[in-house]
Amino acid sequence: MNCILLPVENFSANTAKINDVVQIDHVNNILGAKVGDTLKIGQLGGNLGTAVIEDIAAGSIQLYDVQLGITPPAKLDLTVVLALPRPKVLRRLIMDMTALGVCDIVLVNSYRTQKSYWQSPMLERLDEFVLEGLQQGVDTIVPRITLQKRFKPFVEDTLTSLVSNQAIVAHPYAEQSFSEFRQLDTTLELPSLVCIGAEGGWIDYEIALLAAHGCTPVHIGTRILRTEAAVNVMLGQWLL
Repeated sequence: MNCILLPVENFSANTAKINDVVQIDHVNNILGAKVGDTLKIGQLGGNLGTAVIEDIAAGSIQLYDVQLGITPPAKLDLTVVLALPRPKVLRRLIMDMTALGVCDIVLVNSYRTQKSYWQSPMLERLDEFVLEGLQQGVDTIVPRITLQKRFKPFVEDTLTSLVSNQAIVAHPYAEQSFSEFRQLDTTLELPSLVCIGAEGGWIDYEIALLAAHGCTPVHIGTRILRTEAAVNVMLGQWLL
């Protein structure tokens, strides 16, 4: 973690405390920090800054001289609609999208999403994965995450309301590449919504329905990538 994020209730005046076991372990064993050392910290939903270690105990670390004067980085003007992936991939994807600064994440059902994925205990740990992503990306603002278990009603009733300019759907068999799509765009604005499938991608019916509701199919090259790679390649365009 590149900073330690603490909830509002952990702050008092110009002091703060770390009582999360993972964070304490990171300070002690990864950073090797001692009393008097300065840590990079942030307040969830607030600003970033620094604090000095006052005391290290078994179950908590006390901080003083808390300075929170740095505004967190701006979020990307982007909504990612992601077909719910395999549970073990979900953690990495939520972490990566959060670290990249995605504003809204929609986890949606798809034909290739197994029903058992929706019962995975990993869905109960989304806040944990978001925190990891925020600490990696040095951010404090939590992305909005929604679950949509019915693909067709979501696309027909909700999708268009999430688009502020253009929308694309990643599809390895699309006729045009993302680069070609961008060259045709005279506004020079990046799309505000991107749809990315799980392993195996979207089926033809899903691509057709998304296209009928304003999503342009695009590919990112001749190679077919895993979901994690596709997400990072696509979203890297927004960082650039």
